[in-house]
Amino acid sequence: MGQPGVRQDRLVEITNQLVAGGRGLLAMDESNGTCNKRFAAENIPQTAEKRRDWRDLLITTPGLGACISGAILYDETIREADEHGTSFVDLLTQAGILPGIKVDTGAKALAGHPIEKITEGLDGLRERLQDYAKMGAVFAKWRAVITFEAGLPTRGCIEANAHALARYAALCQEAGIVPVVEPEVLMDGNHTLEQCRAATEEVLHTVFEQLYRQGVMLEGMVLKPNMVLPGLACEQQEAVDVVAEVTVHTLRRVVPAAVPGIAFLSGGQSGELASARLNQMNVLAKTLSHPLPWKLAFSFARAIQMPALTIWHGSASCKAAAQWALHHRARCNLAALHGEYAASMEREHA
Repeated sequence: MGQPGVRQDRLVEITNQLVAGGRGLLAMDESNGTCNKRFAAENIPQTAEKRRDWRDLLITTPGLGACISGAILYDETIREADEHGTSFVDLLTQAGILPGIKVDTGAKALAGHPIEKITEGLDGLRERLQDYAKMGAVFAKWRAVITFEAGLPTRGCIEANAHALARYAALCQEAGIVPVVEPEVLMDGNHTLEQCRAATEEVLHTVFEQLYRQGVMLEGMVLKPNMVLPGLACEQQEAVDVVAEVTVHTLRRVVPAAVPGIAFLSGGQSGELASARLNQMNVLAKTLSHPLPWKLAFSFARAIQMPALTIWHGSASCKAAAQWALHHRARCNLAALHGEYAASMEREHA
């Protein structure tokens, strides 16, 4: 990795700022295509100007830095500025939020594996990371998607994505950027909680094996996994405390103690349910005879953004109300990190 002492110390410092300080991450790295789809659903014009306005709304939400330690940006966003010419990176830094960047180029069809996907973007990544570092990014994200259907996921899909995640992570650390490693077992499908647990365990075992083989320093990375959940179409939807217990148990079996923190993705859960499940995990952590070796945090996208997007509706007159809704969801998740979230917080906001 070059300059091992200085660079490794810096990676550890950034990682701890992201996950060890009692805050979480805001994933606002939706591609332009994904952002446009969400705008279309809300009848918001799908233009570059509206995307900039939306990202400005997110970044300039008052008090956001008290809840959010880092924001994951998209390539378009990291290059943008507000109406006064202040870059979004500088605005985040002024708010005490570390700027991050999504660096994969999306999930594509995996050859020889119908339905399954492989995340691409390794070609030219070393150079892109150097450019992003000059723009101010101090951490990055790469997402792998693992599909559940009959006979899936296959070993071929798991191993291909784990290898790509590990190569990405090694390149990040070489550039002095903290990698957020995101292997997501999708919620789509009718699989059971137990099936998700088994698949999540297999995926994470494989990911950490590949991280070891690629020489990734675990103390300088963040894991961003799915919670262990039954599929959305599964008839049996377990209670919040069961999900929390199974998720924590699974992670204790496979995530090395050297990893500083685990920042869960929301994966399509509602904001309230994601907060409740995260809260219960942190409540459970306080009762364990052996403390968890890593912090449990969040790296939510839709679970924080959607109420604000619906309120904003593309209208400048609704910006303040939308920012209030965004801050509320961020505060709920902050409370969940301390095991202090309650449904009454939602009623108070309403």
